[in-house]
Amino acid sequence: MNEHTLRDAIVEVGRRLYARGYTASNDGNISARLDAGRLLMTPKSVCKGFMTAEMMVVTDLDGKKLAGDRDPSSEMQMHLEVYRQRADARAVVHAHPPIATGFAVAGIPLDRAVLAEVVTTLGSVPIADYATPSTKELPEAVRKYVKSHDGMLLANHGALTLGSDLFAAYYKMETIEHFAKISLVARLLGGERLLSRQEVDRLQGLRGMYGIAAPAPICPPIASVGTARGESPLGDCQTIFAPEGDGERLVPDSGEIRLTYAQLTALIEAAVRELK
Repeated sequence: MNEHTLRDAIVEVGRRLYARGYTASNDGNISARLDAGRLLMTPKSVCKGFMTAEMMVVTDLDGKKLAGDRDPSSEMQMHLEVYRQRADARAVVHAHPPIATGFAVAGIPLDRAVLAEVVTTLGSVPIADYATPSTKELPEAVRKYVKSHDGMLLANHGALTLGSDLFAAYYKMETIEHFAKISLVARLLGGERLLSRQEVDRLQGLRGMYGIAAPAPICPPIASVGTARGESPLGDCQTIFAPEGDGERLVPDSGEIRLTYAQLTALIEAAVRELK
């Protein structure tokens, strides 16, 4: 994309985020690579649903403003960290989709093998540690997961996605929120049936056929490496909770992960807000 087209595309993505309720007021931020040394970024203190192409800010990869009448997003450093860690990243989207953010607030990563499409496209969606927005803590929290994940939740904050182009990053944000809604409904209805480990391995094998470049492979079964929930055992792979199927592709929830009353309340309240 040339600069003019990319500016228009960022405006369109911001409009979609706002229309879907993924941002409110001036929340969220978007960036994309212009070339090897420059980024195009949304400005601070602007509603993403009412931006114009002229509002965008050009920065270098150190965050220095090169062009634009406004200041870049106050969370610019989080975006810069993604580009530093992932040379393949061409765009970054940060928003507060309500159901996914409800999971982030409840401390529940979206890392269970529930939807075949999510396993194939995103793998797992971990939660980065809480960090005060607009501080250096935030890029430090993101750094832990960004090398091996294209999307993550931000504890008590929102979600972050990256992609090979602007719309790829945006669609991953849609996928995360869609995944969160389905997971919430399944839990409210009594629990999830999980894809077996064997089925997850089969789905991973399909990535090449679909032309999906995974940033990292699926980690070995957690039990085999003695790792706590939510942590990647090897640091360069994706943790997905999928039980051994004993020949079955779908396995009932073993009950090892249960929602507390406070967690369930937070999820229900987020769902109610989404329906209003």
